[in-house]
Amino acid sequence: MRKRTNALRRRYQRTTTYEEQRENRKNQYTKAKKEYQAAIKRQKIRSWKKYCTTTSPKNPWNEIYKLAYNKTRSKQIITTIRKPDGTKTETMTETLQLIMDQLIPEDKHKEDTTYHGTIRDQTKQPLYTMDDKEFTKEEVKQVIESLQPKKAPGPNGITNEIIKLVFKEIPKTMTATYNACLRTGRFPVNWKIAKILPMTKPGREKSADTLKYRPISLLNTEGKVLEKLLSKRITHHLYTTEYLNENQYRFTPQKNTVDAAMQVKQYLEIHLERGGSNNGQSGRTRSL
Repeated sequence: MRKRTNALRRRYQRTTTYEEQRENRKNQYTKAKKEYQAAIKRQKIRSWKKYCTTTSPKNPWNEIYKLAYNKTRSKQIITTIRKPDGTKTETMTETLQLIMDQLIPEDKHKEDTTYHGTIRDQTKQPLYTMDDKEFTKEEVKQVIESLQPKKAPGPNGITNEIIKLVFKEIPKTMTATYNACLRTGRFPVNWKIAKILPMTKPGREKSADTLKYRPISLLNTEGKVLEKLLSKRITHHLYTTEYLNENQYRFTPQKNTVDAAMQVKQYLEIHLERGGSNNGQSGRTRSL
């Protein structure tokens, strides 16, 4: 429609001799322009409605919330930053190395305390857990199917979609792999390697300080599956033994900050009603 409208406009502008023909071509151009503008408006409304429904309306932290509070992600550009001596980095390699040194300190054995040394020695010993029940194929299937699509992969580039397709082809092999990790108490080293993305903190885009960046670690999907398998086992144990308090909302399944806020709201409403009914002091509340 844009090409057709532009062609009619050029055709109208080039007609300078015959007034009747010029008027006809002007009307054709004006009509096409109105139709084109109306189509753009319809498409904008359709696109906005689609954007508003990208997440469930029950989720208060949806895309509209992010847009209103300017929390939408923009393209990250690594900029020059200031070094400890006051000078600034000159190359991309120097900038990235400084970010790594500041945000991700090196694991130095010589700086270990007695406690750290004990933990390090324990990790070198194989932890056999023969008394644990092996992961079933159904357990592994549930965890893999719960992986969200379109998530960024780790260093090996294997996405969640690929893991799902692989499990459909060789479910017994993948289940046996995770059972071997459980049985020997091992977490493969390759699954611990992370791809680190430095994300600029909101409002600090123009800063030259290293702390303007917040590192995001992308782990390999295979390791995420093992973590979830172990997490589900631990969570099941905590719930069956009733170790968790009913008011625990963080890091618990099917609970979030909205549930905690609603619990506080209900608590306040009860006490506000009691305060408003005592001694006829309507509208007043007692301190809680």
